[in-house]
Amino acid sequence: MGCGAVADGWGNGRATAVLMARQGAQVFGTDLVLSNAEQTRQLIEQEGGTAHVLACDATRADDVHRTVQACIERFGRIDILVNNVGLSQPGGPVDMDEAVWDAQMQVNLKSAFLSCKHVIPHMRAQGGGAIVNVASVAGLRYIGKPQVAYAAAKAGLLHFTHTSAVIHAPEGIRMNCVVPGLMHTPLLEGLAAKYAKGDTEGFINTRNNQVPMKHMGTGWDTAHAVLFLAADESRYVTGTEIVVDGGLVAATR
Repeated sequence: MGCGAVADGWGNGRATAVLMARQGAQVFGTDLVLSNAEQTRQLIEQEGGTAHVLACDATRADDVHRTVQACIERFGRIDILVNNVGLSQPGGPVDMDEAVWDAQMQVNLKSAFLSCKHVIPHMRAQGGGAIVNVASVAGLRYIGKPQVAYAAAKAGLLHFTHTSAVIHAPEGIRMNCVVPGLMHTPLLEGLAAKYAKGDTEGFINTRNNQVPMKHMGTGWDTAHAVLFLAADESRYVTGTEIVVDGGLVAATR
């Protein structure tokens, strides 16, 4: 779920989809806006990989069910599920509108629940699989942006992963999280508009200086962590997370 990007460039989803394809995976990707996913499909096919994409609203059960069924019909099985759906809106508990809170819970947490609900039965029937949920360091620490709903949802996603991993471990289904920190992706300009009054350059400098390594990560850093957790090399890893943040969380303990 979520292989597109809002603009040209390498977001977490696009980089993950292309990296998976380079490793031989047949990619079935989605995006709310089909044209964003189509760009990713073209990149994969230009490199000789296999990909199919559909438009999907990951917060709607009927959309998710339809998408999962389409994947099964095309490829016959689902070995890896990557839940890479997220959107941050500013606000604290007093000034955030209730509708914004609800929408943030839908896109950042319910989306993963729905995809797991519809994919896990197929993984169970085939004898196993790997699920990787993409969370955020905002679910672990306050990182300087007032985004209470996003932070709460991503914290929920982490514990959803922990508990679900234990439930499904006897079935050969592994569930883990990748936890990106401050990343330089195509979403950055939109974040600057929300949190820095459109001062993209200043926003970039501030984020770089927050990180102990003094630079943000990229979608590829997230993608390589996802790849490890999806691969057979992590066959004994479940119910945990890899934090990909240049030392940010460790520096704020």
